[in-house]
Formats: sequence, structure tokens, C-alpha cells
Amino acid sequence: MADATTTETTSDGSRKGGLVIALAIALACVVALLAGLVAAAGPARLSALISGTDAQEGGSAVHTDVSGHGAAPGPASGASSYTQLMDMPKQPENIIVLPFQEIIVNITATTATGRQTSRFLKLNLALVYDNALPGAATIETRQLFMRDSFQDYLRQLNESDLQGSIGIARLKGELLRRARAITDSEAPQEFLIADLIIQ
Repeated sequence: MADATTTETTSDGSRKGGLVIALAIALACVVALLAGLVAAAGPARLSALISGTDAQEGGSAVHTDVSGHGAAPGPASGASSYTQLMDMPKQPENIIVLPFQEIIVNITATTATGRQTSRFLKLNLALVYDNALPGAATIETRQLFMRDSFQDYLRQLNESDLQGSIGIARLKGELLRRARAITDSEAPQEFLIADLIIQ
């Protein structure tokens, strides 16, 4: 009989101990949630959220622009920050992007057995050039000559020449060198590659 009473007391004590532990864990979760809210929103916004008042009644916040410098005081809202990012300066007017027609050429490839075969290379690209530099006026009139030169160069390539980031960087460098030679100008700045597909 004494054993049954001891067992009931022990199980009742373990239930109370389990309940205390569960309450302690729940309290710790609530405290962590509140600390996370304070860290994420800031004390001023959290108190404004709780009280239902505007966080900016007592003063104004200072915006930080993208470069990290303080800007004029104003409301600190996510929408105004987004507007500031959208108002960032666009690309300079003297920078022109000139798209080329799609280029499709045959290149050589080596199979796993070592046999030489032919593959199609499809390339969509655009030339970025500076309109303020000397010789830039001739770039659009020389576009067909550049395209012809690019096709001659691409036909000499092997599939392995275009593998990896080094292959793409080498391709862009060669195309840029040819564009500068044909236009006799330093105005061509770089090439943007939209598609490079080998089939």
C-alpha cells in the first residue's frame, strides 16, 4: 500500500515539474519574441505600434542614403526608402547599349572518343560604348563590319574555348579588341552577353 502512495506522489511531482518546465520554456519564448521585435522594429516603432500613435510625432528620423551619408530629416518609412532607391541616378546619357542581331555559327568540338565534330553556337550580345569619346559616331555605321569580324573569330573557336568564366572573359576581350580595331576608337567599353548556347 505504501508503494502505491509513493508512486502517486512521484508521478504527481513529476507532472508539476514538467508543467513548471513547460511554463518556463513558454515564458522564454515570449521574452525572445519581444526582444526580436524590439531589435527588428526599434523601441520607438514598437511603442508606437502598441500605443497606436505615429512614431514620428516626437521628432524626425534621419535617412541614410545608399552611400551611408546622412540625408535630410523626413519620415522613416519603407516606402520612402524604396522611393529613394528608385530615384538613384540612371546610367549616364553618354553610355549607349547597341544590340546586335543574333549570331549563329558552327564551331568545332571534340567528342569523348576524340573525334572532331561540329556544333552550333548561338550568341546574343550587345555593345556598350561611350558616345562622348572620339570615333563613337562611326560605331553604328560599322556595326555590320563588326558582326562579320565576330563571325570570323567565332568560327575558329573550339567548344572548350568557351568553357567556364575564363572562356567567357576571353571571348568578351577578343570581341572588344575587334570592335575597337574596326571602329578605330576607344569608345567601345564592353560587351554584354544575353545568350550563349552551344548545341
